[in-house]
Parts: sequence; structure tokens; C-alpha cells
Amino acid sequence: MTVEESRAGDLPVRQALPELRAALEAAGGAVLAAPPGTGKTTLVPLALAGLVDGGPPRRVIVAEPRRVATRAAARRMAWLLGSRVGEEVGFTVRGEHRPGRLVQVMTTGVLLQRLQRDPDLDGVDAVLVDECHERHLDADTALAFLLDVRATLRPDLRLLAASATADTGPWSRLLSDAPVVRASGTSHPVQVVWAPPQRPVTPPHGMRVDPALLAHVAAVVRRALAEREGDALCFLPGVGEIERVAAALAGHLPAGVDLLRAHGRAEGLDAVLSAGPRRRVILATSVAESSLTVPGVRIVVDSGLAREPRTDHGRGLGALTTVRVSKASAEQRAGRAGREAPGTVYRCWPEAEHARLPDQARPEIALADLTAFALQAACWGTPDASGLALLDPPPAASMAVALRTLHALGALADGRVTERGRRMAEAGVHPRLARALLDGPPRAAEVVALLSEDLPRSASDDLVAVWREARRGDAPAWRRETRRLAQSAARADAQTAGKDPSRASASTRPGAGHPATDTDAERTGTGQGTERTGAGQGTERTGAGAGRTGGRAMVVREPGRHLSVADADDAVAGLVVALAYPERVARRRPGGGYLMVSGTAATLPPDSRLGAAEWLAIAVADRPTGSASARVRQAVVIDEDVARHAAAPFHRVEEEVRWEGDVVARRVERLGAVELAAVPLPDADVSEAIVAGLRAEGLSLLRWTPEAVALRERMAFCHRVLGDPWPDVSDAALVEAAPAWLDLPRLRRRADLARVDVAAALRRLLPWHLRLDEVAPERVTVPSGSRIRVDYSGDRPVLAAKLQELFGWQAAPQVAGVPLVVHLLSPAGRPAAVTGDLASFWREGYRAVRAELRGRYPKHPWPEDPLTAAPTRRTNRRPQR
Repeated sequence: MTVEESRAGDLPVRQALPELRAALEAAGGAVLAAPPGTGKTTLVPLALAGLVDGGPPRRVIVAEPRRVATRAAARRMAWLLGSRVGEEVGFTVRGEHRPGRLVQVMTTGVLLQRLQRDPDLDGVDAVLVDECHERHLDADTALAFLLDVRATLRPDLRLLAASATADTGPWSRLLSDAPVVRASGTSHPVQVVWAPPQRPVTPPHGMRVDPALLAHVAAVVRRALAEREGDALCFLPGVGEIERVAAALAGHLPAGVDLLRAHGRAEGLDAVLSAGPRRRVILATSVAESSLTVPGVRIVVDSGLAREPRTDHGRGLGALTTVRVSKASAEQRAGRAGREAPGTVYRCWPEAEHARLPDQARPEIALADLTAFALQAACWGTPDASGLALLDPPPAASMAVALRTLHALGALADGRVTERGRRMAEAGVHPRLARALLDGPPRAAEVVALLSEDLPRSASDDLVAVWREARRGDAPAWRRETRRLAQSAARADAQTAGKDPSRASASTRPGAGHPATDTDAERTGTGQGTERTGAGQGTERTGAGAGRTGGRAMVVREPGRHLSVADADDAVAGLVVALAYPERVARRRPGGGYLMVSGTAATLPPDSRLGAAEWLAIAVADRPTGSASARVRQAVVIDEDVARHAAAPFHRVEEEVRWEGDVVARRVERLGAVELAAVPLPDADVSEAIVAGLRAEGLSLLRWTPEAVALRERMAFCHRVLGDPWPDVSDAALVEAAPAWLDLPRLRRRADLARVDVAAALRRLLPWHLRLDEVAPERVTVPSGSRIRVDYSGDRPVLAAKLQELFGWQAAPQVAGVPLVVHLLSPAGRPAAVTGDLASFWREGYRAVRAELRGRYPKHPWPEDPLTAAPTRRTNRRPQR
């Protein structure tokens, strides 16, 4: 069967087919640059398979970034051939497989699985990797693996990288300077209408989008319908925003206009991908930028927002965040309006702001959690990805975190992938979920299937309630995925038990069946469950629709550990989540909220039904921008036994001695940051904690008597003037030298510090040969016979004495070579004069002081010649004249 001319029409890419065939024959690889709507996704694979314009029949794989695009491409190709999906053309997505004789369309994730099982792609002649410009991580990885295959195993394998943008240089260089073939689409002019909100709106913050902007987008849609003809395609960042704009439009659309949705979880996409009898408004995420052709569109309304992944490696949290689109994405979106006729794009942002948009969106490898990527690379034989031909290398920090996670999960050992790691990779879900599937209870597949997709933001925070809702409702995709995962777990159990694993390695050639992952899933009836046989476990019923078992006990086995839990929904879900995300096992904090094993605080919504739980296993959480705490989206109540089992790699018992306002000495049992139990350690060495307390709170913890203060000042003076070996007694130096002068073994708590004889302790710092009382005496004898204390607190030592006690003193003595500064006091003890040269004072300053004070203190001697007068501490018996 060949393509029907009437249906192929005049798809623009057809003109480029001869050049493309020649390039592939000559070089074995090529890059195709073709705008969306030209037929690159549908007509080119048929041509490579020999179904267009003749040529030998070849088997072709087409790799698409999304499931919705995979199904749509297969259906469109079958329609072009006038056949049905499953004849010449088939498709494979996770949990669903329809084999095609010559062309098999599959997601890039499924292609990675196939390459791991069958790296030489037996029976495949050509692979087209579509939408390379979107830079999805799976697509980048698949192309790197394919280049490796062609270089080592299959030099005859033809590779075609297809992009909807003109920037093909990087892809050409990656494919060893492969030729670039360009196909020009039918270009219709697109008028740009700048339609920003009249009032400023709050920029996107995390996942939050200002409701005022969404109301404005809805208003622009209504305006565009009134001003232009044709269908309208409105781009929004996510499903939540689509639903809010849909609610704003409900009841406000013109008669005869249908409202449709296009996103990864949307039902009824056939209506979106086919022109309808009535006018349509299609609310879409970025899935409609290039992966899908939406006929009839003459109007595009662009919110200017998109979603990108972000990973908080420090807290082990991943989430999507709302960002401004790039210029390239804005052009892609605008082009949708001009596919079939002149159109109009309404951009909901100011023209001046457009110039500040980034030129390109960042590749997913620079933003995402790389754990699954690292496992794929390890299974391929290059755990650090250094041997892969990638446009952008993975960030070193992200790879380091990913490799640590894989080691903790048992997927890697000594830098190499383990057999357990290979079984995890074969499960086709994130390695964390694969760990829960392999080690979890028999019904783990149901919960893992639930977590393998993004849950709606409107979903309950109680994951068990979400699970029960899925069981009660019409969820065919979840049931298919549950069956697939249950069979994957059963094969892993059989391999562990040494049973024949041949079914797991069935041929995967297009037209020759598909691995048991998919064919078995197709043969299993919905809701009937599957038999899962675990090593030493007997046989258990599992799968979608498996009933509860009255709370009977089940044994969950894991290498080196086992746990017996009740087979109830909450027990099963809790164990699965805890096994998948052991770092997110959390315990209630005394002050409110929860603390995860990772050390991150977490809070539940105010109205959560989980708020009374002591322990939680947190399945989905994010951290609002600027917040130190994570926000719990979905969690399950667990008990301490499950927490200990799942987070066992984080379990430790350690002796803890530290300062927290006082000495804390105890033996603590923990799961990561979560404390389980503690007992005091009465005989622990607490010296370091005492020093830490002094370092944190200062020397004020000690009781500084006047004697101790004065001694420290004398020692500080000697160190300042004479240097070593006189000790430094500054705060910092005393803290660091605490073991040398404080009797630390006798100090056990804060109160002990207040009882220390500081003066006696400080003297321990003085070497035996230093004579402090000789070098810096505490007191000096003055002519009156009094012993006056010297003040060493300032830059120079100070002697403060009554003037009459110094009569006859020609000069004050020096201390350590530094002259004393003399404070001459009045009989009342008030300063009358300050001098560093006593002899000069007697000659020049005394007369003025005498004149001022003799009348005020007539009972005290005021001789005319102070150098010949007798010094005294007493008053005259009668006043002098």
C-alpha cells in the first residue's frame, strides 16, 4: 500500500524528499529543517519506508517527544495511506502498543527502553528523531545512543534529526557534519497584535499565575473572536490555567463556538486534530507549539508563559515553575495562525518587553532531575555520561546528586550498574518509583502507576483518597499502566528467583511483536488483575481493581531487610511512597509542621485531613519561591515501622555533644534529620561543647570579679608592650586557649562556668619565669607611703592619687618602660590635672591648680614649693595663710 495522492495533497515537504533520500544514502544521516504543518512528521517516515514515490520497503522508527503526538502522528500516517493503525503504521507509548509492519511511532522514552534491550535495532533501517529543537532530555539521550549504535554496531543505520526551526547547525555538527535539507512551508503572513493588560499584573511566581492575567487572556480570546475569522488557539502554561480560562469563557462565547482543550491529559484530542463543522476555541499548553497540527486555526492568543522543570537538589524536591516564553517559542506559537491562510497572533504582553525575552528556552538537561538519565547512561555503559554525544553536557552538580541517589537505591555499585539497576531501568518509570515497585507490596503497581503521572493540582493531599478515586472512576490509562507495571514487577521477581526471563527479552522488531511489557498488557483484561509471584512470597493478587484483603499481613522483602505490614490501602500506599522517596519520610515537629529525613521542613494545607498524623510519607511536594519550608501536595500516613524500614539507609545512632545554651550530651537515634530517641550521656567528654559555648556566647559566661578584670588588663598591657612570651588575653585568644587556662574536665554545664575563679585560672597562662608583679605591678608606692592601684585598662597605665600625696616626687616611675600617666586628684577625689611629666607640672601647672583649690579646701596643705613639702594623706591642724 502506498500513500493516497489525494490525501497527501501538496504537503510542502514532498518537494524535499529527493534531496533527503540522496543525503541519507550518501551520508547515512541528515538534518531536516521543516516548519510545522509541512509533513515532516507524517509524510517523511512514509517516504523512508518506501510508501511514497516508490523505493524499497524499509522499517522505520519515528521518535516523538510526547504520547499525544505519537498517537496523532500514527493516525495521520494511517489516514494518508487509507489504512488503519496497526497495519503499515503502528505506535507504542507506555502501556499501549499497536505494531506496524513498516513504520512504528513511539515516544523517545520507549525508544530508550528498546535501545537498552536491543542496541543493534535488529530489523530497523532508519530512525527519525522528531522535534529535536524542543530539547527534551529523552530525545537528546536517544539521539546520543543512536549515534553510538551507528558508530559501533550499525553503520548502515540511517539517522534523521527533524526540527521545526531553522537553527540546524548544532544538529548537523552532532551528526558528523551531516547534510541539512530544508523544506519551506506555505508561508502566510501573521499580523502581530500587542494586547497587554491595561494594569500591571504580578509576574509568575513558582506555579502561581496572577488571576488578573488569566482573566485578561480570556477577554483577549473574546476580543479576537469578534475581530477575526477562524478557530482560535490559546496558549497557556498548564492544565490549571486552562481550566481557569475555560471557566472564565464558559457562557461568554458566541453561539456556535466549541471550547476544546489540548494538553497531555486531555481526552477527545481527535476533535482538536480534526477540523470541525463549528468554530472552535482550543486552550492548549506548549504541546501544541510544534508536535501537533491543529487545522482551521487563524487566531493565536499567547499568554506568553510556559512551564519548565526545576530541581532543588539540596532539599530533594522537584517541581515545575512558570517562566516567560522564549522568542523562539513565541514565533513557533505565532506560526500556528498562518499555516493555512493569513492569520493573527494576539500577544498578551507589551511590545517593549518582547525584546527582553530569552532567545531560546533552556534545554531540559540543564534544568531537570537527572536520576533517570544517569541510570539510562549507566545501563548504556557510561555512568557519568562522558561518552555520550550530547549537545549540552549534564551539569556536574546535578549528575553528582543523581549518581548518589542511584547508589542509595542499589542501582549502582562502585560506579557500575547492578542487575537490580537494570531491572529498575526496565520498569519504564523513574528509578525511585521502580525501587518502590520492586521492593514494595503486591499492590505497589497501582500506586506507582498513580505517581508516574503528574497529579492535578486540584487533587486531594491525601494520596489514598486519590487512589480510591482512581479505582472507582473511569481511568483506563491508569489501569493500563498498572497492568504493565505489575507484569514488569512479576518478571523482575522471576529473574530474582532464577526463573526463565526469556519473555522479558522477546523480539522488538516492528511487525514482529513487542516485548512482554506491552503485548502482555494488551492481552490482560481491564480490572482483572495479574498474578505476581515474588521470591519466597507465594502468589498474590494485584493490579487495578484488586480488592482489599481484610487487613491481613503481608511481608515486603528487600535485599537484607523485610517488613510485615497490613494489606490495607493506607499501609500499601504509605510503604510505596516511603520506599520511593525515603528522604521525604517526615515526622511531626513539636512546634507544628513536619521535618523530613532530608532536613527540610514541610507544611500541610490548613484544611488537610492528614494533620493529626505523627508520621507521613510525602509523595509530592514543592517549595514556594522564597519559602524555607516545602508545601505538601500529596502524602500518606505511615507508622514508625514503615519509616524505619524505608529510610533505613539514613538510620544512624551517634553520640552528640554540643552547646545549645547549655551543654547537651546524649546518644541520639535518627533517620537523617528526624530524631527517633535520645538518652543522656553523663560521662561524655564535654570539653569541646564548653569551648563552643564560650565561642558562641562569649566570656561573659564566666564571673569576672574586679580582681580578675584587673589581672587581665595587666596581662594585656604586657602582651601589647612586650609581645611574646606574654600571652594574648583578647576574647578570641582566650576562647581558643581555653584548654590551657580553664580546667575543662571539671566543667560539665553552664553553671560550672559561673563558679570558675577566673583570676586564678588566668595566671595559668603565665610562664613560670615571667614576673608579672615586677613588670606590671598591681600597685605603686607613692611619697605619702600609700600603695595606689595602677589602672591598665587604657593605652597607657594610669596612676590616680591625691595631689598632696605626691609632694616631693620629681617624676613618676615607668612600668615596663612606659611612663605612668598621673591623674592628680583634688582632696575630694576629683581630677584636678593630668600629666605624663610630673616635674613639668610642678614647675608650670601647680601654681594655677593651687590658686583654684586652696580656697575650696582650706584644711589641706597647699605649699608654695611642692617639691620640698612633706607628702601627706592628712589635713592641716589649722589652715595655712
